[in-house]
Amino acid sequence: MSGVVVDTHALIWYMSASASLSAPARNALEQAVASGAGIGVSAISLVEIQYLVEKGRVPQAIQERFLQLLAAPDPPLRLVPLDEAVARCLEQVPRDQVPDMPDRIIAATAVRLGLPLVSRDRKIQTSTVRTIW
Repeated sequence: MSGVVVDTHALIWYMSASASLSAPARNALEQAVASGAGIGVSAISLVEIQYLVEKGRVPQAIQERFLQLLAAPDPPLRLVPLDEAVARCLEQVPRDQVPDMPDRIIAATAVRLGLPLVSRDRKIQTSTVRTIW
Protein backbone atom coordinates (compact mmCIF):
# COMPACT_ATOMS: atom_id res chain seq x y z
CA MET A 1 0.00 0.00 0.00
CA SER A 2 1.26 3.49 -0.70
CA GLY A 3 -0.34 6.43 1.06
CA VAL A 4 -3.39 6.77 3.25
CA VAL A 5 -5.48 9.57 4.68
CA VAL A 6 -6.05 9.58 8.43
CA ASP A 7 -9.06 10.66 10.47
CA THR A 8 -8.33 13.04 13.37
CA HIS A 9 -8.91 10.53 16.16
CA ALA A 10 -6.69 7.93 14.48
CA LEU A 11 -3.99 10.56 13.96
CA ILE A 12 -4.07 11.46 17.66
CA TRP A 13 -3.85 7.80 18.64
CA TYR A 14 -1.00 7.24 16.18
CA MET A 15 1.01 10.18 17.51
CA SER A 16 0.44 9.12 21.11
CA ALA A 17 1.12 5.40 20.43
CA SER A 18 -2.28 4.61 21.92
CA ALA A 19 -3.60 1.06 22.14
CA SER A 20 -6.90 2.48 20.85
CA LEU A 21 -5.47 2.32 17.32
CA SER A 22 -6.20 -1.05 15.73
CA ALA A 23 -3.34 -3.20 14.46
CA PRO A 24 -4.43 -2.92 10.79
CA ALA A 25 -4.73 0.86 11.16
CA ARG A 26 -1.28 1.17 12.77
CA ASN A 27 0.18 -1.09 10.09
CA ALA A 28 -1.34 0.98 7.27
CA LEU A 29 0.00 4.22 8.78
CA GLU A 30 3.47 2.75 9.34
CA GLN A 31 3.56 1.35 5.80
CA ALA A 32 2.55 4.72 4.36
CA VAL A 33 5.43 6.40 6.18
CA ALA A 34 7.94 3.63 5.34
CA SER A 35 7.01 3.75 1.64
CA GLY A 36 7.69 7.48 1.51
CA ALA A 37 4.13 8.20 0.42
CA GLY A 38 3.28 9.56 3.84
CA ILE A 39 0.04 10.06 5.67
CA GLY A 40 -2.44 12.54 4.24
CA VAL A 41 -4.00 14.80 6.86
CA SER A 42 -6.97 16.98 5.98
CA ALA A 43 -6.51 20.62 6.96
CA ILE A 44 -9.70 20.30 9.03
CA SER A 45 -7.76 17.99 11.39
CA LEU A 46 -5.47 20.92 12.21
CA VAL A 47 -8.55 22.85 13.32
CA GLU A 48 -10.05 19.87 15.17
CA ILE A 49 -6.88 19.27 17.16
CA GLN A 50 -6.74 22.94 18.18
CA TYR A 51 -10.38 22.70 19.27
CA LEU A 52 -9.73 19.51 21.27
CA VAL A 53 -6.74 21.10 22.99
CA GLU A 54 -8.85 24.14 23.90
CA LYS A 55 -11.54 21.85 25.37
CA GLY A 56 -8.92 19.98 27.39
CA ARG A 57 -9.64 16.68 25.62
CA VAL A 58 -6.21 16.42 24.01
CA PRO A 59 -2.91 17.45 25.62
CA GLN A 60 -1.05 20.41 24.15
CA ALA A 61 1.90 18.05 23.57
CA ILE A 62 -0.11 16.23 20.87
CA GLN A 63 -0.68 19.47 18.99
CA GLU A 64 3.01 20.33 19.30
CA ARG A 65 3.99 16.87 18.02
CA PHE A 66 1.59 17.26 15.11
CA LEU A 67 3.12 20.60 14.12
CA GLN A 68 6.65 19.15 14.45
CA LEU A 69 5.79 16.24 12.17
CA LEU A 70 4.30 18.61 9.58
CA ALA A 71 7.44 20.78 9.65
CA ALA A 72 9.95 17.91 9.46
CA PRO A 73 12.38 17.98 6.49
CA ASP A 74 10.87 14.79 5.05
CA PRO A 75 7.47 14.96 6.75
CA PRO A 76 5.65 11.71 7.46
CA LEU A 77 2.44 13.75 7.56
CA ARG A 78 1.27 15.72 4.55
CA LEU A 79 -1.31 18.43 5.14
CA VAL A 80 -3.98 18.34 2.43
CA PRO A 81 -5.77 21.65 1.89
CA LEU A 82 -9.51 22.01 1.91
CA ASP A 83 -9.88 23.25 -1.64
CA GLU A 84 -12.41 23.20 -4.45
CA ALA A 85 -11.46 19.67 -5.50
CA VAL A 86 -12.11 18.32 -1.99
CA ALA A 87 -15.33 20.33 -1.75
CA ARG A 88 -16.56 18.78 -5.00
CA CYS A 89 -15.86 15.30 -3.61
CA LEU A 90 -18.29 15.95 -0.75
CA GLU A 91 -21.00 14.81 -3.17
CA GLN A 92 -19.44 11.34 -3.05
CA VAL A 93 -19.78 11.25 0.75
CA PRO A 94 -23.55 11.50 1.27
CA ARG A 95 -24.66 13.60 4.24
CA ASP A 96 -27.17 10.95 5.28
CA GLN A 97 -24.30 8.45 5.60
CA VAL A 98 -21.74 10.81 7.20
CA PRO A 99 -23.63 13.73 8.78
CA ASP A 100 -20.73 15.38 10.68
CA MET A 101 -19.16 18.03 8.43
CA PRO A 102 -15.52 17.59 9.58
CA ASP A 103 -15.87 13.83 9.04
CA ARG A 104 -17.30 14.43 5.56
CA ILE A 105 -14.41 16.74 4.71
CA ILE A 106 -11.87 14.15 5.86
CA ALA A 107 -13.67 11.42 3.92
CA ALA A 108 -13.89 13.64 0.84
CA THR A 109 -10.16 14.27 1.13
CA ALA A 110 -9.54 10.50 0.91
CA VAL A 111 -11.92 10.25 -2.04
CA ARG A 112 -10.19 13.16 -3.78
CA LEU A 113 -6.78 11.55 -3.37
CA GLY A 114 -8.05 8.07 -4.24
CA LEU A 115 -6.62 6.71 -1.00
CA PRO A 116 -8.12 4.64 1.83
CA LEU A 117 -9.09 6.44 5.01
CA VAL A 118 -7.83 5.17 8.36
CA SER A 119 -10.85 5.67 10.62
CA ARG A 120 -12.72 3.94 13.42
CA ASP A 121 -15.85 5.99 12.68
CA ARG A 122 -18.66 3.49 12.01
CA LYS A 123 -20.63 5.93 9.86
CA ILE A 124 -17.66 6.45 7.57
CA GLN A 125 -16.94 2.71 7.53
CA THR A 126 -20.48 1.91 6.40
CA SER A 127 -20.43 4.64 3.75
CA THR A 128 -18.99 4.26 0.26
CA VAL A 129 -15.57 5.53 1.42
CA ARG A 130 -12.81 2.91 1.42
CA THR A 131 -11.61 2.60 5.01
CA ILE A 132 -9.04 0.74 7.06
CA TRP A 133 -9.62 -0.16 10.66
